[in-house]
Amino acid sequence: MDIIINALYTHKEVFLRELISNASDALDKIRYLALKDPAQLAATKDLKIMIEFNKDDKTISVTDTGVGMTKEELIKNLGTVAKSGTAAFVEALSKGEAANLIGQFGVGFYSTYLVAKQVVVASKHNDDDQYLWISKAGSQFSVIKDPKGNTLLRGTKVTIYLKEDAIELVEQETIKNIVKKYSEFINYPIYLYTEKEVTKEVENKTAEADNKTAEAVNKTVEETNKTTEAANKTTESVNKTDEEKVEVKEEKKEEAKPEEKKNMTITEKVWDWVLVNEQKALWLRNKEEIKEEEYTEFYKTLSKGTEAPLAHTHLKAEGDIEFSAILFIPSSTPFDLYENYYGKSKAIKLYVKRVMITEEFEDLMPRYMNFIRGVLDSDDLPLNVNREMLQQQKAMKVISKKLVRSTIKLLEGMARGNVTTNGTTNATSSKNTTEQEKYEKFYGMFGKNIKLGVIEDSSNRLSLSKLLRFYSTKSLNKTISFDDYLERKKPKQDVIYYLAGDNKEFLLKSPLIQKLKDNDIEVLLLEDPIDEYCMNALQNYDTTRIQNAAKGDVKMFKDEELEKKRLQKLKEIFKPLTVWWKTRLGKKVEKVEVATRLTDSPCAISTSEYGNSANMEKITRSQTFSNKDKVQAYMLARKTLEINPGHPIIKKLLEKVQESPTGDPDPSFVELSDVLFDTAIVNSGFNIDDSAVFFEKIERIVRKGFEIDANESVVQPEVNITDDDDDGTNKLC
Repeated sequence: MDIIINALYTHKEVFLRELISNASDALDKIRYLALKDPAQLAATKDLKIMIEFNKDDKTISVTDTGVGMTKEELIKNLGTVAKSGTAAFVEALSKGEAANLIGQFGVGFYSTYLVAKQVVVASKHNDDDQYLWISKAGSQFSVIKDPKGNTLLRGTKVTIYLKEDAIELVEQETIKNIVKKYSEFINYPIYLYTEKEVTKEVENKTAEADNKTAEAVNKTVEETNKTTEAANKTTESVNKTDEEKVEVKEEKKEEAKPEEKKNMTITEKVWDWVLVNEQKALWLRNKEEIKEEEYTEFYKTLSKGTEAPLAHTHLKAEGDIEFSAILFIPSSTPFDLYENYYGKSKAIKLYVKRVMITEEFEDLMPRYMNFIRGVLDSDDLPLNVNREMLQQQKAMKVISKKLVRSTIKLLEGMARGNVTTNGTTNATSSKNTTEQEKYEKFYGMFGKNIKLGVIEDSSNRLSLSKLLRFYSTKSLNKTISFDDYLERKKPKQDVIYYLAGDNKEFLLKSPLIQKLKDNDIEVLLLEDPIDEYCMNALQNYDTTRIQNAAKGDVKMFKDEELEKKRLQKLKEIFKPLTVWWKTRLGKKVEKVEVATRLTDSPCAISTSEYGNSANMEKITRSQTFSNKDKVQAYMLARKTLEINPGHPIIKKLLEKVQESPTGDPDPSFVELSDVLFDTAIVNSGFNIDDSAVFFEKIERIVRKGFEIDANESVVQPEVNITDDDDDGTNKLC
């Protein structure tokens, strides 16, 4: 028994879930029987589950007012592992009166031996007296008539005597948390016998004693007055002969007034039954009947937070697998959003018949939707005996597809601004600015997840691409979608251009998109490191090709034949320079050629269409496990130095090459060409391999500009120090 139970279950706390589930099934069964015969509820109509614990005895008890078991059923159902009374009940009704119930007792009951050294089951069936089933460690059992009599009226009470290593479970908060975790949405009320503090008013005993003292003092004063009067009379009779009157002064004493009785407030501990599962299964109700406030409160309970969700969707699926679900989009980014990206997701809680099965399911939602929070409940998911795993992964794939599509539909509705109040979308409604603002907020928090989805989820790639947002050369303050881009593209333009880098301000000044901007062609500016991976995975948006403006040829959509002839002529003119410069640079570049994309810059570095761009090379070099000394050739960009034939610097370089009889210009111009190349490297988004050499060249150029001898050494100046450093007479020597 010990081997079986420990092999089936991974967490000790699930024993309470199983007992509550069994109790719920027993209540379902009596309610079903009462539909035909109301007399079944004669003993008690109150259908509930009660949990109590005893720290002294180290016990936990679960009681239900369900169908109960006869003596024979106790022997048959509990004496045989995995024998289910309700399963047999369902089988008997399968000819037309099927009832979809999990077994009242089965393997789940034996999960108690994860924590129990002894289990006592008291059960009362309508057709029999109350009996006890007693077993130690599951090795053997005995059944006797309960000497206490029929105390249960009807139902079952399972009492667990805990092992030493499970005593920590006998805590009020521990039990309450387990019930809330697994069984919060059970149909029937679950009560926990709870200790709590209450305040009440009682009579102030001290005030009452003071009142009695005051009464005694008053009586003493009265007796004193009577004695004084008697003394006065005696004195008068004695002194009659002298006709002297003796006055006896009486001091009037105020009577002590009794204080009014005052009540005092005291705090004392009492035990009472407290309802644990106050929250109802919202997902089972008709969504048209649910108010927005109810969704918000349910989300707060689910997330254990105080914030309202950004949006939600409520769906009910029918078909091969029927289920209900509510999915929420949080209004803030979870702190651990990417910490366990490739681990098991806790985004969705999986319920079967309102019993929580697991919140760590790998296949329920794809990894890139790990920001979603929600619940899913199904009555017919094929569970294995321990309820912790599904027997068929096919069912989960069907559910996962529907959840993903519903989530994407919700996001599309937010992006278009036509999400209705219950979380559904209405394609015919007008745009709602508030909803679009919500989507902007969502994208700011979870835009990276959408991009990861484009990379990972090929089946939903097109739908997810509609949710992408980027800055562009025509929209620097607000992100736009691909659809926005296509609405204002040039008539003959069949390409979506983008440029990736560190930030949009740097990208906007890049020489690689100068000609595109001059021709009023919009370019998307990608500043997130994941953006280019996303574009490489996408390649096309619907039927429109997506191209990196830093790679391959860029079309300006003019007369192509004329442009080709013009370019060919320019290549012939600048051939001496391109040949010389390629020889000079060697393996640093793949080729040097005349550019069509430059207007203001003398030169720039582009890459081949199927190689890495500058941005991708930078990302590759910065990888944690990359070897900077041995970067693989395929990881590096295949660079092309493009020169601007209209720029005066390029024209001057061509002249110097042509004037040299050997084909090598003056060394000073060679150094200028090297600096020009390094500047193009930086301006095009690459990193310089040897920055020290680059700055030495810049220094020599600056010296020459200031007419300082190139060989003049650095000498620290001597300073005359005077007594008055503020008289302005300090000078360099």
